Amino acid sequence: MRSVIYSMGVSLDGYIVGPNGRSIGPEPDQELLRFLTDQEREIAACVLGRRLYETMLYWETAEQDRSLDEADLEWAAVWNPVPKVVFSATLSAVEGNARLATGSLVEEIERLRAEPADGDIGIGGAALANEAARLDLIDEYRPWVHPVLVGGGIPFYPQSERRVDLELLESRSFGSQAVYYRYRVAR
Repeated sequence: MRSVIYSMGVSLDGYIVGPNGRSIGPEPDQELLRFLTDQEREIAACVLGRRLYETMLYWETAEQDRSLDEADLEWAAVWNPVPKVVFSATLSAVEGNARLATGSLVEEIERLRAEPADGDIGIGGAALANEAARLDLIDEYRPWVHPVLVGGGIPFYPQSERRVDLELLESRSFGSQAVYYRYRVAR
């Protein structure tokens, strides 16, 4: 069965966005970006919240940005063809290889898991991932941790009182001092 993967950049104290609304760390360096691009190749579909979807729209036309280097363009070439399901109460249309969700989160994940395609399902957006975690839909957490404490903001990890045991599958350090972790939910 296809796994649901939650992966984002996160501060050491567990936030994807700081209290001021700013990003928690620098953009991924070339080494980390290439690694994340290779990870994205394993994703057959993505489920996104509205805010992350709108943030990622940039990549739909990234090839027109002459300031991007080869690694950024490769990321866009991998990201754009991935089918995306967007959860939003305010959007009436989406662009690119995306569609608006027509069912509940459980229904959409079940639909994607039932598809015959190879590859896993990515989930993005802290609120949507928090709901998925509450519903026990997330199979793996893959944070890449930046060496910074931001003290608050939007948390990466689900905010619930339910304990979730994890099994470390992989870790890797990068020259930028970011550390990637891959944890499987122990069931």
